[in-house]
Amino acid sequence: MDRWPEYLCAMVLTLIRVSGVIVFAPFFSSSALPARAKIVFAATLAFLLGPLVSSLPNSNSELRFASVVGELAVGLVYGLVLALLNEALLFAGEIVGLQFSFSTVNLLDPTSSIQTPLMNDLFQMMGTLVLIAAGLDRILVASLARSFRAVPLGNFALMSGTSQALVQSAGGIFLAAIELAAPVLAATMLVEIAVALLSRLSPQLPVMSLTVPLKTLVGLAVLAGSLALWPAFIEARFAGLLDLAERLLKIQADGAAAGLKG
Repeated sequence: MDRWPEYLCAMVLTLIRVSGVIVFAPFFSSSALPARAKIVFAATLAFLLGPLVSSLPNSNSELRFASVVGELAVGLVYGLVLALLNEALLFAGEIVGLQFSFSTVNLLDPTSSIQTPLMNDLFQMMGTLVLIAAGLDRILVASLARSFRAVPLGNFALMSGTSQALVQSAGGIFLAAIELAAPVLAATMLVEIAVALLSRLSPQLPVMSLTVPLKTLVGLAVLAGSLALWPAFIEARFAGLLDLAERLLKIQADGAAAGLKG
């Protein structure tokens, strides 16, 4: 009974760290998940981890402004880094939609009540299915639990280098999106070249009437065939982003510890 105040403070700090991940990380941040389910999940995880992480070496369960900000920063670093995967999927869907001439085809998303491009929704849903099927959501929770050993509770101080590293890693969104959309881009480009050559041989050929349907049919066929490569691609990108988040936290924690010793 004497340690209940310490456990409660540890649970509150743990809940802050977990909440930052749930707000931004893929799958957990989806608006399709009910808010109550997210709250219950975060509270349950904090309840289970709180007593354990409070007993780790160098953990500080004292509820202070600095510790609250530090735990929020840890959750945001995890969530924002992993959110780059979702942004890469959306950007790849935008590229494919332009190649399919779907730039003006929008859907009313019932979860967000806004109009979103057709291919963006498709790519995001397929990416979420891969995350669930591969168990990457459980890997994220396990990594978050391990973060309490690398960065003890209440001992994280956000430094200036983190924001610069996040901005630099955001540049990888464009490369990852182009890699994901590369098969469709190559196929549709070949269709355009083939139609252009046919139009040179037969000037009376209705080029505009043939290009869009052919690009769409060939692109959809190539996209369906390339779905077999998605699990390996998404798992590799997810693992890379998760390693980046852990590395950033470790660097920041070591820097803060060195500053305290100095």
